[in-house]
Amino acid sequence: MGKVFDDIDAKLADWIGRQRMFFVGTAPAGGGHVNVSPKGPIESLRILAPTRVAYLDVIGSGAETIAHLRENGRICVMLCAFDGPPRIVRLHGQGTVLLPAEDGFAALYDGFDVPDSFAVDPGARSVITVDVDRVADSCGYGVPLMTYEGERTQQVAWVDRKLRQDGTAALDRYVAEKNAQSIDGLPAIDRADVS
Repeated sequence: MGKVFDDIDAKLADWIGRQRMFFVGTAPAGGGHVNVSPKGPIESLRILAPTRVAYLDVIGSGAETIAHLRENGRICVMLCAFDGPPRIVRLHGQGTVLLPAEDGFAALYDGFDVPDSFAVDPGARSVITVDVDRVADSCGYGVPLMTYEGERTQQVAWVDRKLRQDGTAALDRYVAEKNAQSIDGLPAIDRADVS
């Protein structure tokens, strides 16, 4: 049923590109809350090399992934086929957080080609890169068939409201207040990171 692959080949990259969304899972070392986050659209995920991917991380209500990656780096990116033949693919690896002011962020950021319905600029909080050390698939028989209706517009509207309040300073304050640490108290984004 399941297979382990050496890397992300062209056929697998094509399949990944046809999915609508992906999930990321992280956990703190030695206990604490495991976090699984839905991500999308699929254009916010890039395959950089056969064993390296990156995704755009946008401002949200928490910063669990960032906190966990800064602590131990462990991450799993999972994709499911919600239409077509059943399949689940997991990309296990070590993740790194790149914030907008850090070297390498701009080059990675500029390579994403996301739809206008995705509030990227200035809503991008970081780029997460993953050095993939295990690529595996499984049957996906338990994943339901679902019909895609479109992208949600709430994130773009939320960013627009914040910008109208006080420009990017409103977004910076939100990140400083809501994304400083994980729910387990691990450091995530320092106020200096967004100032």
